[in-house]
Amino acid sequence: MASNLIVARGGTEFVPPISLAFWRWTTTFLILIPFFYKPIIKNFKKIKPEFYKLFFLGLTGCGICGAFPFIAGQTTTLTNMGIIYTSSPVFIILLSSFILKEIINSKQILGLIICIIGVFIIICKGDYLKLVNTQFTVGDIWMLGAALGWALYSIYLLNWKFKFNFFIRFTLISFFGSLSLLPFYLLEEIFVRQTYFDFNFMFWIIFAAILPGVISFSLYARVQKYLGASLTGFTLYLYTLYGAIYGLIFFGEELKSFHYFGAFFVLMGVYFAKKK
Repeated sequence: MASNLIVARGGTEFVPPISLAFWRWTTTFLILIPFFYKPIIKNFKKIKPEFYKLFFLGLTGCGICGAFPFIAGQTTTLTNMGIIYTSSPVFIILLSSFILKEIINSKQILGLIICIIGVFIIICKGDYLKLVNTQFTVGDIWMLGAALGWALYSIYLLNWKFKFNFFIRFTLISFFGSLSLLPFYLLEEIFVRQTYFDFNFMFWIIFAAILPGVISFSLYARVQKYLGASLTGFTLYLYTLYGAIYGLIFFGEELKSFHYFGAFFVLMGVYFAKKK
């Protein structure tokens, strides 16, 4: 899932943000539909009553969480995005406790605090004054919306029971995610910035559709099935750690002492959160 940072960093230079999100999920749907169109047709009567649920999951998981971070990246910094994205597991815990009646124990709260400390160490590069002096912009509101959208997607993905398997559900979620983005994509094309359908477009769309799309969403749902919404939400703290590693590999960024120090806190926090 953290490979989405590569898309946010490199892809939006070549593809407009909403266009990138729209074509990412359209491509995801086109990849999946040849394998699952027969069971979708066969189970259509079971699927039809669930359309509103599938549209909600598509809107939150693919629409909001697909476009908002790319839009945010145009007016805010990666530091701000990282800080705000850490609120998503907090939203998941609070909403899971309220909606799913999950019991949050003291070790999970301790793990949450330790994870946040680790993430902030990485984000502010070991200098707390950088965190104090951080300036927030309108892009941060978009990022907060993405964090809340992912929390809603996570808890309802677990809470709603469907009469068909995950891949049928995910194929339809990607379709409705693309559908929810369509009117905004058209507005962006007409009034903001046009998409150029060249090699760069093809590369970033296929990359985004497969790695942080099909693979990551499938694995996230699989993990959530066994661990629940709250504990699975803690995996998002690894997002910052893996993002630093991707920065080293793909963008020539350096791993410094604060990365290791922050990573230690993140891993310890996840350990405490899952410890029974």
